Amino acid sequence: MALLVGACPVGGAAWALEPGPFAESGVPARASSASLAAALPAPAAAGAALLDPASVALAPAKEQAQPAFAPSPSPLAAAPASVQAAMAPLAKPRSFVAEAVQRVAASVVRIDTERNVPPGGLDPAFSDPLLRELFGDPSSRSRERGQGSGVVIDRQGLVLTNAHVVDGVDRVEVTLADGQQVDGSVLGTDPVTDLAVVRIEPGAELRAAPLGDSEALEVGDWAIALGTPYGLERTVTLGIVSSLHRNINSLGFSDKRLELIQTDAAINPGNSGGPLINGAGEVVGINTLVRSGPGAGLGFAIPINLAKEVAGQLGRGTKVVHPYLGVQLVPLTARLAREHNRDPNALVTLPERDGALIQTVLPDSPAQRAGLRRGDLVVAAADQAVADPARLLRLVEASHIGESLAITVLRGDRELRLTIRPEALPAAG
Repeated sequence: MALLVGACPVGGAAWALEPGPFAESGVPARASSASLAAALPAPAAAGAALLDPASVALAPAKEQAQPAFAPSPSPLAAAPASVQAAMAPLAKPRSFVAEAVQRVAASVVRIDTERNVPPGGLDPAFSDPLLRELFGDPSSRSRERGQGSGVVIDRQGLVLTNAHVVDGVDRVEVTLADGQQVDGSVLGTDPVTDLAVVRIEPGAELRAAPLGDSEALEVGDWAIALGTPYGLERTVTLGIVSSLHRNINSLGFSDKRLELIQTDAAINPGNSGGPLINGAGEVVGINTLVRSGPGAGLGFAIPINLAKEVAGQLGRGTKVVHPYLGVQLVPLTARLAREHNRDPNALVTLPERDGALIQTVLPDSPAQRAGLRRGDLVVAAADQAVADPARLLRLVEASHIGESLAITVLRGDRELRLTIRPEALPAAG
């Protein structure tokens, strides 16, 4: 068997090609040893031009015994380094989502809870001792189990979650990312912001999640939700930030004070309390709500900047206090006011300006003591313009209990400047 040998213009190396039919180039497919008597001329010097195929003589092949296990030489081995690099297998691509999740996954936990549920009304039929013996005592308390998620924010054993996950529970069990189960205790909850802190025993295996800056978020940024939806641990979903500063009151929660991050990353029951992270693997929110029914697929998270502030107080065992005025507000715009005033049956004339319209003044409240009335339109507070109730609530939340807060209201055709002293928000119930 013969090999076709030619000079290579790169470095003077020789290339060996497998035998085959070369009738088109004038080289016979097969040749006898007698017809291959001529010897190949001396190899050309490095850098010389390729030899004319007609000037190349073929020498008889020397048959040598080769071990059965000897591998055939790879043609790529004799190729230039640049060719070998180009033909080398490409590295497996890695998703940025995987990189981000890897930074936080070890800090995500599952939270299982139990609480006593008082019995309902007792059926008179069960007053019969025989029925009690047959069916048991229905007056005994039953146990209700719940589940949510959380994220470790401190290696000393502090876990951040939602208040509705651990509110009123008797027992808390935390499952770490490595599967270890430990008991937890609720340090404190803040129902107004739906945040809570759970303490577990610190250990070497605890890893605090990196916390980002929710104020740096922009609509369209990546959003990655982690948690335990429906009991499925280590679940990751991907979406974007759909909206920012979404007021929770517009979602039907009048007892909360939150401006939420809206996302289309799938958030389901069991995700509550888990982290929402950005593309860099930093926690930017705490998952709290999911829209069901019409509009399903909308998820909401508490901004991490607010969560850090509240968690700092709860972690120290301090109760979170929120200032309040004691009014119920509705938004008013100049357009709505003009439409109202054109109605001949309107009982009052509204100021044709944007602001927060007082609908109700609660009795024995700071607002009542300051002289606010139903129908007043709040247009400024703390020397800052107020265009809607959400803006006023933010300014009140930033105020201090017992200190004077200047507000400007429009009452009929008069502009009044009043002083009000916010008080601590009474506990629900």
